[in-house]
Amino acid sequence: MAPLKKLSARAVALLTNGILALILIVVGAVCFFPSASHVSGVKERVVSRGNAENAVSLMFNVYWGSGEVEGILSVLEEYGAKATFFLGGSWADDNTALVKRIAEEGHEVASHGYFHRDHASLDYDGNYKEIKQSVDFISAAAGVEIALFAPPSGAYNDDTVLAAESLGLRTVMWSRDTVDWRDKDEEVCYTRATSGLEAGEFILMHPMPHTLAALPRILHYLETHGLSAVTVSENIG
Repeated sequence: MAPLKKLSARAVALLTNGILALILIVVGAVCFFPSASHVSGVKERVVSRGNAENAVSLMFNVYWGSGEVEGILSVLEEYGAKATFFLGGSWADDNTALVKRIAEEGHEVASHGYFHRDHASLDYDGNYKEIKQSVDFISAAAGVEIALFAPPSGAYNDDTVLAAESLGLRTVMWSRDTVDWRDKDEEVCYTRATSGLEAGEFILMHPMPHTLAALPRILHYLETHGLSAVTVSENIG
């Protein structure tokens, strides 16, 4: 019986070593092979300006300012300009009539997430859930399909882009930021929106009182410089 016991102990040792080796292989694969969060070339698919030869795009990220949104729509109508409104789902939930008005007046309705989450800190499933919830509600409220997604605060990772793409959306950033949510100054907003402006650019703004005050001047600047205001999707072409 002694040789049998010795053989069994040896077999156990070999089995144990085999399991350890398998664990090392799995850990190595996780460490050295790219995950969904590090897929090559994903961020290059994020768009931050368009191809229009004689137009730019006004981007309004909306999580507040319903009264300012109404004023913005009136100014855009006065100048015959179009814009893209990236709507927060939680805001849209409280302003369904205004969401519908934006779409009915020929502006583009897009997603800005639902709860203004930090998408750079979310994994694929978290990004997918947050974006999809906003798209489902906003598209139903506006009665149109959603084609674009802009991450709140410009924070995103590869999983954000991949999740958006799985929902048929392009991820959008901007070429110039008025930072109007922080710097509450009409003149600063106007200057940042227009100084050295080139065709194809995306101008980021928010529904702030000073932004609304600067908007007629911004649109007048576009007119006098041979530029029109078109939606982001039209600018992308």
